[in-house]
Amino acid sequence: MSATETGAGPLTDVDPFAHPALFYADEHEYLAGTLPFVRDALAVGGPVAVAVPTENLELIRDGLGADAGAVRFVDMREAGRNPGRIIPGVLRAFADAQPPGTRVSIVGEPIWAGRGPAEYPACVQHEALINDAFRGRTATILCPYDTRRLAPRVIADAHATHPTVVRAGSGREEASGAYAPEDVVARYNQPLPPAADMPAFCFEEGSLSEARHFAVGEGGRLGLTSPRLEDLALVVAELATNSVVHGGGSGTLAVWAEDGHLVCEVRDKGHLADPLAGRRPASREQRGGRGLLMVNLVADLVRVHTGPGGTTIRCWFAR
Repeated sequence: MSATETGAGPLTDVDPFAHPALFYADEHEYLAGTLPFVRDALAVGGPVAVAVPTENLELIRDGLGADAGAVRFVDMREAGRNPGRIIPGVLRAFADAQPPGTRVSIVGEPIWAGRGPAEYPACVQHEALINDAFRGRTATILCPYDTRRLAPRVIADAHATHPTVVRAGSGREEASGAYAPEDVVARYNQPLPPAADMPAFCFEEGSLSEARHFAVGEGGRLGLTSPRLEDLALVVAELATNSVVHGGGSGTLAVWAEDGHLVCEVRDKGHLADPLAGRRPASREQRGGRGLLMVNLVADLVRVHTGPGGTTIRCWFAR
């Protein structure tokens, strides 16, 4: 596939932002869809990043040969472990570092076989939210999907989160008739499954320090060690403070162990009206408003359910 042939690449001038999904069935199709996209961008001097899982990262690096030296490579299994971290910490971090008006080209693969059921809703919401996060920006983000190993509903969701789709075998880009990113964000704003009965710490403005100490004590008892204990303390401090300031003045905190992870959850009566809250990078001049962003950058997974009745934020830390 050639990026300039499909209109998905760095020479597109119809829309400043393009976000095609690339459907591939094997390594040959993967390289046929990604290598020309990267080389077309390099040919016109554009900055290029490749943020994909480890094994595909090596495929593209080897396929590019000498051209690989001009590309920024990011292992999505590490940098994108928490999908809520990808927009601020990977995509916008790369795009914002380029001179204004420069067309940025990125291969981004946040969804791969092996992503767990707890991760997937955050992944698909991430793909939907890219469209707002990059609206009006001069960038192209090509998102590969493995049609052989991913479930049919994942491919269906890809049609809903990407305005255009490319089938690697044909190289042709087509408009997606199912494109509806706002519907996807709402559909995956799901109530989180209840955890087993456990003590909950109720906090308010005067007990924020006690909430942090409660979380650290439970985390240590359940096997979390430094420096992740410090990360847990930071996340709880940010979430509890947000609950006091924006969530009705109080909240509840619970901490438990689950499938090799330490999980903490904060509930309050607030409502997150902005789906991109915590996913926008903070400017140097910005004062405050970094709490949810910090949570996404630190935790291994963050899930959010929000509505008029309140908000639940659940964070995972590998033990």
